[in-house]
Amino acid sequence: MTDATETEAVERESMEVDVVIVGAGPSGLSAAIRLMQLAQENDHELMVCVVEKASEVGAHILSGAVVDPIAMNELFPDWKEKGAPMGVPVTDNQHWVLTETGKSALPHFMMPPILSNNGCNTLSLGNLVRWLGEQAEAMGVEVYPGFAAAEVLFNDDGSVKGIATGDMGRERDGSQGPNFEPGMELHAKYTFFAEGCRGHLSKTLMDTFNLGEGRQPQTYGIGIKELWDVPEENHSEGKVIHTQGWPLDDIVGGGFIYHQENNQIAIGFVTTLDYENPHLSPYDEMQRFKTHPEVRKMLEGGRRVAYGARAINEGGLQSVPKLAFPGGCLIGCSAGFVNVPRIKGSHNAMKTGMLAAESAFAAIKAERAHDELTDYEPAFRDSWVYKDLHKVRNARPSLSKFGLKLGTIYAGLDMWLNNLGLGFLVPWTFDNHTDHDRLKPAKDMPKIDYPKPDGVLTFDKLTNVSFSGTNHEENQPVHLTLKDDAVPVATNLAIYDGPENRFCPAGVYEYVPNEDKGGDEMRLQINAQNCVHCKTCDIKDPTQNINWVVPEGGGGPNYPNM
Repeated sequence: MTDATETEAVERESMEVDVVIVGAGPSGLSAAIRLMQLAQENDHELMVCVVEKASEVGAHILSGAVVDPIAMNELFPDWKEKGAPMGVPVTDNQHWVLTETGKSALPHFMMPPILSNNGCNTLSLGNLVRWLGEQAEAMGVEVYPGFAAAEVLFNDDGSVKGIATGDMGRERDGSQGPNFEPGMELHAKYTFFAEGCRGHLSKTLMDTFNLGEGRQPQTYGIGIKELWDVPEENHSEGKVIHTQGWPLDDIVGGGFIYHQENNQIAIGFVTTLDYENPHLSPYDEMQRFKTHPEVRKMLEGGRRVAYGARAINEGGLQSVPKLAFPGGCLIGCSAGFVNVPRIKGSHNAMKTGMLAAESAFAAIKAERAHDELTDYEPAFRDSWVYKDLHKVRNARPSLSKFGLKLGTIYAGLDMWLNNLGLGFLVPWTFDNHTDHDRLKPAKDMPKIDYPKPDGVLTFDKLTNVSFSGTNHEENQPVHLTLKDDAVPVATNLAIYDGPENRFCPAGVYEYVPNEDKGGDEMRLQINAQNCVHCKTCDIKDPTQNINWVVPEGGGGPNYPNM
């Protein structure tokens, strides 16, 4: 298959800025805002540019979301007066352990205090990001939605020079179509990569600068979410429920149910991507989760209004790579600052963007450029982000190390000791592992019989994808590229029974008869127009043959209130 990046050279216009930021998410916009705050405080002219591949700011943002406002309080102490859409305060914390038909509620006093959601808000992170975008533009930040950063540019000395946005109007084979427009080069003193989990450019930079050396490999989960309008009698504004157990049983993961404003419930399910059974479908586990009697009764009489999916960094502190390199740095989920047991990462993403901004501004003020921001990582290690992650560093890997039940007990004990100031009793840090090499051959694993969707409570993939606002131009180059076209059939289908059509939550991958060979053999069909940019395929493909690259800007999902 033709790689969308392997096309003939074209003449591009270029623009010089002080800082270019790839991604208009919580970290990228917080970085831009903090840069402009510092510029205003120091009466220093600064040009900051943010590029965003989505059609509009916030369109690709997907999170539960329960947000710790600590970073917002620092960035905008007056956010309430400014009208930030911070949703509603959490009023009720519940944690359920589910069996197929029943539940046990863990008493809140048993939970490590770090897992409390007191003082947090449940909200639409997409709407908060849209608001941050407005604040950034009002301060003079140039925000360009619909422009995908497709290439990292380098200076002759190997330092990052900036980025190039992707070309528009290429045909499926990579050739220039009638509406072709070349991308643009953005040259900057420093470039921030805030692409979110498993960002395409961030992944290449990890290799270019060997940023993972001495760090643990990143591990991931996939979060699948629906937004429901429910009857008022089913709704309890501010209630937050997290679940573990059924339907996954021995596999790590769990559900969330957030009662948000306007009689809406955000419901989702997270499955860790180190599962072994290739027959498992995270999407269908989410659908099955909704059929639990205790969950069903909250949704009955309601209607699903939005759908989406996203990979989540779960490696924690030990998987955070080297953050800075000549000419740039990683911020937010590009580096993986999610606190897994808290199921929160937005506050850490915002803060790391702010820390990088402070480092870059000091460098620019000192008339530096394209060097390494060597004070950014120490600032992170001195911050509350590091403390937030250090206390829980063993929680996620303990589940893989000891199994679900014993691992949960150990994780709770470890977090309690850290909370009580007795962390010196558990000074070790557990290792992480990669996810793609965990699958076992299909013949050795039990098949899973998923019930057919009823169209009322549970839905098929393609129907749900239609509620994500996803769209790509059908004639553009396929952005889900294969390193070797033969591998899917020869390995993935033959050994693992084609796991792509199960680990993808959007129906992108399907095996169909190969008509070129008389229909007796199968081929992998890639329906790239369905892609919700979750990156799961790039992570879980057992042969690492799938490489997710950025499509044309403006495509992908357009999430409302997610």
